[in-house]
Amino acid sequence: MKQKFDVTGMTCSACSAHVEKSVAKVKGVSAVAVNLLANSMVVEYDERQIGPDTISKAVADAGYGAFPVAGNGRSAKAAAGKSAVDRAQEEMRAMKRRLIVSFAFMIPLFYLSMGHMMGWPLPGLFLGNENAITFAFTQLLLSLPIVWVNQHYFTNGFKTLFRRSPNMDSLIAIGSTAAIVYGIFAIYKIGWGLGHGDMHLVHQYSMDLYFETSGMILALITLGKFLEARSKGKTSQAITKLMDLAPKTALVIRDGEEREIPVEEVQIGDLIAVKPGASIPVDGVVESGATAVDESALTGESIPVEKGPGDKVTGASVNKTGAFTFRATKVGDDTALAQIIHLVEEASASKAPISKLADKVSGVFVPVVIGIALLATAVWLLTGHTFEYAMSIGIAVLVISCPCALGLATPTAIMVGTGKGAENGILIKSAEALETAHSIDTVVLDKTGTVTEGKPQVTDILPAAGVSERELLQLAASMEKPSEHPLADAIVQRAAEEELELTPAERFEAVSGRGLRATLGGESCLAGNRAMMAEAGVDDSALAEAGEALAEDGKTPLYFAKAGKLLGAIAVADVIKPTSAAAVSELRQMGVDVVMLTGDNRKTAAAMGRQVGVSQVIAEVLPQDKEAQVRALQEQGRKVAMVGDGINDAPALARADVGVAIGAGTDVAIESADIVLMRSDLLDVVGAIQLSKATLKNIKENLFWALIYNSIGIPLAAGLFIPLLGWKLNPMFGAFAMSLSSVCVVTNALRLRFFKPKYRGDVHGAQPAAPAAKALPVQPAADDKAPETTTNSRQTGGNTVKKEMLVEGMSCGHCSARVEKALNAIDGVTATVDLDKKTAFIELAKEVPDSALKAAVEDAGYEVAEIR
Repeated sequence: MKQKFDVTGMTCSACSAHVEKSVAKVKGVSAVAVNLLANSMVVEYDERQIGPDTISKAVADAGYGAFPVAGNGRSAKAAAGKSAVDRAQEEMRAMKRRLIVSFAFMIPLFYLSMGHMMGWPLPGLFLGNENAITFAFTQLLLSLPIVWVNQHYFTNGFKTLFRRSPNMDSLIAIGSTAAIVYGIFAIYKIGWGLGHGDMHLVHQYSMDLYFETSGMILALITLGKFLEARSKGKTSQAITKLMDLAPKTALVIRDGEEREIPVEEVQIGDLIAVKPGASIPVDGVVESGATAVDESALTGESIPVEKGPGDKVTGASVNKTGAFTFRATKVGDDTALAQIIHLVEEASASKAPISKLADKVSGVFVPVVIGIALLATAVWLLTGHTFEYAMSIGIAVLVISCPCALGLATPTAIMVGTGKGAENGILIKSAEALETAHSIDTVVLDKTGTVTEGKPQVTDILPAAGVSERELLQLAASMEKPSEHPLADAIVQRAAEEELELTPAERFEAVSGRGLRATLGGESCLAGNRAMMAEAGVDDSALAEAGEALAEDGKTPLYFAKAGKLLGAIAVADVIKPTSAAAVSELRQMGVDVVMLTGDNRKTAAAMGRQVGVSQVIAEVLPQDKEAQVRALQEQGRKVAMVGDGINDAPALARADVGVAIGAGTDVAIESADIVLMRSDLLDVVGAIQLSKATLKNIKENLFWALIYNSIGIPLAAGLFIPLLGWKLNPMFGAFAMSLSSVCVVTNALRLRFFKPKYRGDVHGAQPAAPAAKALPVQPAADDKAPETTTNSRQTGGNTVKKEMLVEGMSCGHCSARVEKALNAIDGVTATVDLDKKTAFIELAKEVPDSALKAAVEDAGYEVAEIR
């Protein structure tokens, strides 16, 4: 069982390491990950052996608090009182109060203790040896409020020290206590000197009080902690934004009336009304009404998506136009938004392999620092220096040492990186996946639904002589309407887009392996492949060459005849996604080899490979064999990312070094993949790899600065530079530097918030041919050699001229149909329009000037951007 806990009392990486170590020792616990930034812990354990109470007790025994988080995302402590967000805000307010009090007393304390050295004016009652007790005792009184408001450093620090698990608070507590105890000792010595007339002793100890050192250490560390907390708060902004997306109430229709209820009370099966401009409260299916929904917050796609009866809607997306009602299918923790938040939180809490180094160092850091401080103090005493001098060296070592900077180096970058991925529609399930992705050198792509849309569409309409495109499409759709074949659905859908009226088909008969027969308007009609036409004696020679060319391009030509006469052919194919070729080109420019795996036949697979520019195609592969192909690549020493739909590709996704699922929301995708692409866009694979590289670079920078800081700071504080350069570190500056180091590391991690994927090519237009890729060690099953890429440039063949026209202003299927109709009305022009690419593909049987083509489209109400 996996259980999340809220953990209280942690202040540094040594704390989180100790909590992790304590829980890991509990019998029955198989895995534990502590997130210092989120003050949380995820534990995997055998519920037959232990329960949450046992784990909470182990944390309590370690000196901290742990509260199990319930299914609604609230811990027992939060459920009893404040929410986690409220607690975090309250802690921030308390820290701010501590900061104000600390500086309110620290400033006069500093002025009093240092004023006489700086030549600042001081009241007479603090000047001279005769007033030394007043001078010293006032400093003690000013330091006590600072100690009081920051007492948590002492209670925490000494408690963990006595439990033999010292942390950063232990360093602060020891250093501050040493300074205060020495100051009190100095007051006694001043009193002794005044009583015995030893003014030299009075002067000596009134100059070495160290109350200001203790006050400055506590005040500056509190300032650093406050700045660090503010910075860390920004690292989880992506999760906070996602949480804020969910509406707090829902308009439920019960007993015929609309009732506004808290979203937590919505049940599966409830009918919910959504007004224009309102957020959708939970996941469901549209029952009535039509609208456009803005899903950008979840998918990153800025264009609103049209929704009608039967379409799925997702909680937290925004209804833009019409009112509609939908039936709730997923509520609470089962909604897509809740799943996304859970994935991001889990990824933030997980540890990257690179963090193991920091964890090992943090685990022994504090004891080593205490040892160095004691050793440095002893050495300076043995070399003949005063106790005060040696003690200041020891205190400086304690307060400049910063395990926080080291401990924050990895988790801050991981949290910002996974959050940034979520903002871009890239859900990264673990820190390990985020780190591994940077080293990927081979990407294996499933074809259907990954490279292609996964749904057949009409690509070409070739009417016979004397037959119009509309006539052919109307007859084809009328015949295919009763069929359940996916290719039939594509033709019927195209006819619906062009608003064609269909004729009822009679005597419908499906012929296995051939096509179908039907009667339309009393005449016998046929639809199917060339074999069916030949059996019926229909002459299809006029379109035979064109049909072969379509088949070579991976399309399926369907022939249609009426009363024994050929009417034309319609090509249907699972079309390539608009950005697939661009994504492959980007990957290959990054030095990543791209392999396409598919169960399709070799000819179709090779055609697809040529169009998208992959370096190798492996065809006729069964789902269970995909895993073997991935393993074969790995055995050649390659780091492999498998990209698939997360269902039939599950074994390969699990086998790959990084499994990437196209499309979010399916349980199989979430379970089998390491990364889920919300937008189902292959360009996000490029973005994921770039994000991984940026995050790993940031982690290395953080670790470098944290280690360099401590490598220079500790020897400086220990006095190693005194004999050489005369540099001695004042404990106050040590405390300031320690606080600043943590702030610098977190601030550096926050730079990842400005990450944006960078593409070298034009990802919206046609892509240039991808550069030649080196041969892969695994031989392709589809072909003896890798397919070559082709471009969509203007080309001529025989008497046909092909052109591409970029059209602006098209927003739906009706728009593309109008543009297509306008172009096809020109004599000698055959045109098809791709709405996604905003492009009209034109074939000219005779010369037609560009001005005529442009005028036809503009007369239809659209703008021509370019003709190629």
